[in-house]
Amino acid sequence: MRMRSLWAIPAAAVLAATVLVTAPAAPRAQETTENPFTTTLDIRMGQRLYQQQCTRCHGQTGDGGELGPALTNGFTSASTDAGLFRIVREGIPNTQMIGISRNATDQSVWMVVSYLNSLNSTPAVDLPGDVAAGRMVFEGKGNCASCHMVGGEGGRRGPDLTRVGDRRDPDELVSDLRTPDEDLAPRWWTLRVTREDGSVVEGLRMSEDTFTMRLMDENEDLWSFSKGGVRSYERVTSSIMPSVNALLTEDEVEDLVAYLYSLRREET
Repeated sequence: MRMRSLWAIPAAAVLAATVLVTAPAAPRAQETTENPFTTTLDIRMGQRLYQQQCTRCHGQTGDGGELGPALTNGFTSASTDAGLFRIVREGIPNTQMIGISRNATDQSVWMVVSYLNSLNSTPAVDLPGDVAAGRMVFEGKGNCASCHMVGGEGGRRGPDLTRVGDRRDPDELVSDLRTPDEDLAPRWWTLRVTREDGSVVEGLRMSEDTFTMRLMDENEDLWSFSKGGVRSYERVTSSIMPSVNALLTEDEVEDLVAYLYSLRREET
């Protein structure tokens, strides 16, 4: 999401620019994890700000642009509103995502977050599975909590699923469970590093640039390497998540999908 200077905002966008620069600040992201600005008006204002700042990279409606990915299929680098706030505010290191203007208020950033969330809202539907039974599968037989967080509890080796029902519809959830290698985002690739002594370290690819790489192993320990200081390294583009096809019954898959889809923003 490449952000342009506020001083390039056209006269037609004076109202939105005024919100960016002069509106009272909301609590900063490190002080709150909930978005205080989620009304329909907030979303509309967030859309204006997005169109001023983000369309060159992400497209007019968030469907992808010259430099940035589409924002309509969830966010690979953030799974909570607070995380999305930080990315919009600060950008992502070692990428072309530079963050919004320093003059932007916290309120304006939260409005952009609300608009981005609106691009990923899925309609509520009735599903055949049982939510309570699906939670038991998630925490038990499926062993999903070993890699995924819900409400701050669980592992960190997979996406946070606290509000996965807001960004993935039931069919997409079924696909995620049955064919996890399909369309896997680079954020969830792994790295296999062979050190000079021949030992191998493998884990989730946390960051990588021209000279260095960083990974998190299965014990959630972090490792950093210089590319010039190892014997070899390999990117593994398949998911560490196994397909549920051989693990769960049809009924259990339906229950698990019902539970995951229930993980949605509460209506207010």
